[in-house]
Amino acid sequence: MRILGISCFYHDAAAALIVDGTIVAAAQEERFTRIKHDERFPVHAVRYCLQEAGLGINDIDYVAFYDKPLLKFERLLETYYAYTPKGWLSFMRAMPVWIKEKVFLKDNVRKGLKEADETCNGKQVLLFPEHHLSHAASAFYPSPYNDAAILTIDGVGEWCTTSISKGEGNNITALRELHFPHSVGLLYSAFTYFLGFKVNSGEYKLMGLAPYGNPGDVQTEHFKQLIYEHICTVYEDGSIFLHQEYFTYATALRMVNDAKWEKLFGFPRKGEDEPLQQHHCNLGLAIQQVTEEIVLKLARTAKALTGSNNLCMAGGVALNCVANGKLTEAGIFDNIYIQPAAGDAGGAVGAALAAYHIEQEQPRTNIGSDAMQAAYLGIAYTDKEIVKVINKYSAEAEHVEDAALLTDTIAKEIASGKVVGWFEGRMEFGPRALGHRSILADPRNPEMQKKLNIKIKFREGFRPFAPLMLQEEADRLFGLQQPSPYMLFVHPIKEQFRKPLPANYNTLSLMEKLYVQRSELPAITHIDFSARIQTVAEADNPQVYQLLHAFKKLTGYGVLINTSFNVRGEPIVCSPDDAYACFMQTDMDMLVLGSFVFYKERQPNLDATRWKREFAGD
Repeated sequence: MRILGISCFYHDAAAALIVDGTIVAAAQEERFTRIKHDERFPVHAVRYCLQEAGLGINDIDYVAFYDKPLLKFERLLETYYAYTPKGWLSFMRAMPVWIKEKVFLKDNVRKGLKEADETCNGKQVLLFPEHHLSHAASAFYPSPYNDAAILTIDGVGEWCTTSISKGEGNNITALRELHFPHSVGLLYSAFTYFLGFKVNSGEYKLMGLAPYGNPGDVQTEHFKQLIYEHICTVYEDGSIFLHQEYFTYATALRMVNDAKWEKLFGFPRKGEDEPLQQHHCNLGLAIQQVTEEIVLKLARTAKALTGSNNLCMAGGVALNCVANGKLTEAGIFDNIYIQPAAGDAGGAVGAALAAYHIEQEQPRTNIGSDAMQAAYLGIAYTDKEIVKVINKYSAEAEHVEDAALLTDTIAKEIASGKVVGWFEGRMEFGPRALGHRSILADPRNPEMQKKLNIKIKFREGFRPFAPLMLQEEADRLFGLQQPSPYMLFVHPIKEQFRKPLPANYNTLSLMEKLYVQRSELPAITHIDFSARIQTVAEADNPQVYQLLHAFKKLTGYGVLINTSFNVRGEPIVCSPDDAYACFMQTDMDMLVLGSFVFYKERQPNLDATRWKREFAGD
């Protein structure tokens, strides 16, 4: 049985293909079009999935779309009706788009399939699982558990914004839901907006900013109190009530009532280019702590309702790895599995799996293993295709066929201070680069965070970097004994690896705090001594595993900085051509494309205008 999953028309469009219950391929459309968060029908991603499986579109039995468009249309209409006459102009502008996208969605899907494969005969059966069922399925069915509590938290699907379900065998039973306009995801996005970041893309920046707030500070605690008293009511079961007089997302094209928020918190919405100040950081910390408290309450409710020792999570809020770290520390569940593409892109996988296991009542065969295959579900390129790029740019490259020689060479270069673009194998599915489309560097170097942010990623200097490490290093350095292959858990570094902070630390400015060395691995130790950990298993990624061992022999640490292979405002690179262009447009020192090694100083036309460009905001 062949099922194609689709998510699109909101943000992060994606396609996924399962064959007899196995995920064969999955990819986001943005990687092919180079338009970040591309929302259009995933024509290129569908083509890739079919090519990976050696199928045509007419070999597909079912096409599963990740939500119910008419139910979402109902929610939009009822919301505007409930708030009338507010939002009338917004309603009139949006109506033609809604009719096209929601009412005629079946036609749009069939047109998209035809564009992906012109031989499409239109006989594929279309299925429409609910949005949060797609999220739940994306987390539970790939997990290794036969039974689990399932917690999904995001902005909004059709009506549902948070759900608790029980997964058992091939069944998912919905137990409790929170409905729009009350939403943990929208609450967090509202603060993302107010603190000057872009909604649906800047939430991870807010998470990275929060540790710069002063915990226990009078202002931070005051902000938390204001949030609880005026912005939202949080109940013991984790459900919330958002006080709509402070929000405008239900009837307008922005998140909040700027004037009321300014009056409440004592400062205006931060402009995108306005410098960060301590009150911004303190408010970021306050909403992060509130979100963590909500997630913990929801998890306890899920435990009480299901009695399971296992938890599966999806939805955009499941990408809040700081909250996830607090969840593991709380010990509510013995085991936690989070879908690596927890946002809407992962809905494509979930929709296809829901169609297979629920609609078609097919049993699971992956109990005890992770069906996401380390998220390496995207396109791969051959040496022949890499040679084409070399010829296209008259590039200089060394071909190193011996894998051990390659990893030993790159480990030495990284240890000497080089920054390396690393490109191998199948592209990752989801928002994180996990060692196949990564930029790697030395975490011991106290200047490396600044260099990577400013000269390579071209982004805000406060942004942290994550470590990629051997499992034994995660235990030795962080006390993390469970695998963390998807970079979805934050843990603090152990005391013995920390450095003492100066006595005047809390009086320092944000940037002064940033460059205080806090540990023996300063480039991956965030301001609160934490790190977003990725562990690497030899079976999942043998070459990076060997690279880490080679680096450990040289330095004593089997740890590297791992950041996504892209620059600000662009998706992670997909092809060798994308990778070479990114390499030449930045201050990266080296590039590894499969078994080919490129040194920047040996490349032709280093100062050519073709490599000079402005980078969009993200």
